[in-house]
Amino acid sequence: MPNAELRNAFDAAIKATTRCRASGMKCLDDSSAAENLKKLEDELAAERDRAVSRGFVDQEWFQKTVRWLVEWVPETEVNLIAALGRIARAKPL
Repeated sequence: MPNAELRNAFDAAIKATTRCRASGMKCLDDSSAAENLKKLEDELAAERDRAVSRGFVDQEWFQKTVRWLVEWVPETEVNLIAALGRIARAKPL
């Protein structure tokens, strides 16, 4: 299956997002992260399909998403940040 590594990286990021939402993760400002996590999950699913189709991750989308993520995700939530890093490593931007 072509681009399997890329699809797997997105799937892992989606799973990490789902786990964070299920755990009741909070934002940096101590508010619920549920809405942000749902938005991230939706974005990841949509971009996964586009990225797998074209064979690479859109650099602008990735940078925008990472910037947005670090605005609200707690520094202790390294698994979620690492999951996005895996996407970048799967297919260089």
